[in-house]
Amino acid sequence: MVKVLISDKMSPRAAEIFRDRGVEVDEKPGMSPEELKACIGEYDGLAVRSATKATADIIAAATNLKVIGRAGIGVDNVDIPAATAAGICVMNTPYGNAITTAEHAIAMMFSLSRHIPAANQSTQDGKWEKSKFMGVELYGKVLGVVGCGNIGSIVADRAIGLKMKVVAYDPFLSPERAVELGVEKLELDDLFARADYISLHTPITESTRNIINAQNIAKMKEGVRIINCARGGLVVEEDLKAALESGHVAGAAVDVYVKEPATENLLFGMDNVVTTPHLGASTDEAQVNVAIQVAEQMSDYLLLGSVTNALNMPSVSAEEAPKLKPYMELATQLGSFAGQVTETGIKSVRIDYEGQAASLNIKPLTSIILQGLLGPLLESVNMVNAPLVAKERGIDVTESINDREDDYQTLVRLCITTENQTRDIAGTLFGDDRPRVVSIKGINMEAELGPHMLYITNQDKPGFIGAMGSILGDAEVNIATFHLGRDQKKGEAIALIEIDSELSKNTMDMVCKLPQVTQVKALNF
Repeated sequence: MVKVLISDKMSPRAAEIFRDRGVEVDEKPGMSPEELKACIGEYDGLAVRSATKATADIIAAATNLKVIGRAGIGVDNVDIPAATAAGICVMNTPYGNAITTAEHAIAMMFSLSRHIPAANQSTQDGKWEKSKFMGVELYGKVLGVVGCGNIGSIVADRAIGLKMKVVAYDPFLSPERAVELGVEKLELDDLFARADYISLHTPITESTRNIINAQNIAKMKEGVRIINCARGGLVVEEDLKAALESGHVAGAAVDVYVKEPATENLLFGMDNVVTTPHLGASTDEAQVNVAIQVAEQMSDYLLLGSVTNALNMPSVSAEEAPKLKPYMELATQLGSFAGQVTETGIKSVRIDYEGQAASLNIKPLTSIILQGLLGPLLESVNMVNAPLVAKERGIDVTESINDREDDYQTLVRLCITTENQTRDIAGTLFGDDRPRVVSIKGINMEAELGPHMLYITNQDKPGFIGAMGSILGDAEVNIATFHLGRDQKKGEAIALIEIDSELSKNTMDMVCKLPQVTQVKALNF
């Protein structure tokens, strides 16, 4: 039974779902880093919110961990590079709190425009300062949405309902999608110049960190109002404070901060700033939704192999997983075969998906092929970190798809270029979804791969088969299957032999010394 740790406060629905799915679960919120590090090695999965910090030290101690699930969008508290290097899948739940976060941004925009927090406090203090809290309408104003993904598009929809004009900057927003949303797509400088309100809904990346700084604020309209319910690192707080004091920025509504928990901050106490303590996802509905989603996603990954909302590996839906399963076995065999026979440094990898294979979600198959290829050569390589390992070692990986059907309805071909040669191996699935190798180095043959195999390249000359059979017979090694192929008469030939047990070193030496043999490899699958 797989075992999951919930290390942060989370809706009870998460633990219920894990248990209903047959996953053992422990709930231990509030542990110190030392306590977490001491116990994390027991678990296959770790479910967190924002309190737990899955640092490199924690990940190094997580010797059995396969998946980290973040109940929410942001994964600033998870060291994704360390998790990837350790072969741990990291997933989040980007949709469970999208509406809640979008509604909070709209609420902050209203609060800022009508001075609601300050007016509420003044009124409850027994004052009646009606003229002091003169506000502005949202109607007809231009809202600039920076980041028009899931949350940003919901904010845009709500703003359009308020009869605002919405412009958006997002490098991944297509013109067709912009029309569908009813927004005008702009470059960032144009958005800054036109917007009366700017609402941030982008993750932290190298290109978005400190996107609201003095230089960009200078490009904005006088009297602009800024709303940040995304990430604190998007705003240079010192620059925003200066612009608020000068009046260039009329007001700001801030839910997130560079340093959290923000018990003090240079923006606190300013009359034209509305602040909340990172409440974007804080509704009953959102907390239940993200808890349900993270438990379902982690269970599906641990029990079925399906991958949803992963940040460091390709997604595989629960519907795709059964279709991909036999191809995953084929991919593992092709990659492992190539890895076991490769003796020099790999320069490039090309994977061709043909026929029915071309219609599949090929990204996980490529990851599995790389896992099989690199596994015999390097330690601790798996489906999650194999693409990263290949990239770090300068291996160029390319994929191609072609839906043509030639000799086989479905075909996967792996071509490896090393420092010395180029070698390819191709495989297919037969009617019972059993993987078969159908070509090695351009030589056609049909072979199933068993646990113990001998791969032999030899000169196509009489006497080889008899001599080979005699050696194995004398060693009392039984032959399960014997497959042969050649490129031309008396040219290069290949033998792929399944045997019932591994050969001793002495027997291997005898095979290698056969006059026709040029290469012998004992393979294990």
